Amino acid sequence: MKNSQEPIIGDRARYFLKVLVESYIRDGQPVGSRTLARDAGMDLSPATIRNVMADLEDVGLIKSPHTSAGRVPTTSGYRVFVDSLISLKPVEGREVELLRRELGADVTSHSLIESASRMLSNVTNMAGVVIIPGHNRSILKEIQFISISTTRVLVVMVSTDGEVMNRIMERPEGFKLSQLEQASNYLNSRYSGVSLDEMRASIVKGMTEDRREVDGLMANALDIANQAIQTEDDPEFMVAGQTNLMDFDEFSQTGKLRKLFDAFSEKQEILHLLDNFAQSDGIQIFIGSESGYGPFEDCSVVTAPYETGSETAGVLGVVGPTRMAYDRVIPIVDVTAKLLGAALKSKQ
Repeated sequence: MKNSQEPIIGDRARYFLKVLVESYIRDGQPVGSRTLARDAGMDLSPATIRNVMADLEDVGLIKSPHTSAGRVPTTSGYRVFVDSLISLKPVEGREVELLRRELGADVTSHSLIESASRMLSNVTNMAGVVIIPGHNRSILKEIQFISISTTRVLVVMVSTDGEVMNRIMERPEGFKLSQLEQASNYLNSRYSGVSLDEMRASIVKGMTEDRREVDGLMANALDIANQAIQTEDDPEFMVAGQTNLMDFDEFSQTGKLRKLFDAFSEKQEILHLLDNFAQSDGIQIFIGSESGYGPFEDCSVVTAPYETGSETAGVLGVVGPTRMAYDRVIPIVDVTAKLLGAALKSKQ
């Protein structure tokens, strides 16, 4: 989320802001004028450095925590740094190979997504999150109806990449045991090799336009299949490595950590937040209060959409402290999104 109202500061102040943010991210300590002068590598008087820091504080880009003589970046300071001052580091070759190997395994799409969240966590030492899209893009290989009682039917849908989706549905009155296999064969003959999204559209069209041409058995089969597909629409998200956040001083207060862990457990608000990211192109970064989500007020979220072909399938990212190494995390998230998208596309 880029700030369109970035404070206007001079080139020297921008340079010192860059040095201060990098120093604070690296050491985790408020940055004083002496440290700033040393890290900046400029022969300036302490008074000049203090004046520049005062200017940066006046426009809200840095602040003094408590009684410390040093300064730390504010959310606005991090935003200016991320939007226009950062120098991104390329992902190390060994990390790219590790990601490529993990996301190149011959496993189901769900397992690939699980691997992506785990690898993001392992490589960044923060929490890795990935939206698991609804199964509407999955290609149907086979559908089966299995009787589990006189009133219920288990619908088993197997995708071409090996995922198995089970749904228990109400069994229509008069839907006999002997008719289940016949109904399964009918649906497989019509929809095997078709995405669930296309299958739903075809079923809805068939039920409205050709109802009179479909006998009672097949109409019931279409009804059950349609209901089963409808339950597959809602996305979920997977999170890995949330315990890594316990290692950061920012979350040392038990109350903050508990709120964060509760947020990961409840998921709904985070899912809504990530789903908004999926509507945007490229890397998205929310810093602290920018997310509008209370438990994340001390966090930054770095995300990127992953695509299968020309369509966005979902979004993945990293949740960590605002004092994260953005120069390293941003490229890792970007590379992981590209590799996951390519791996999922190969399964279509």
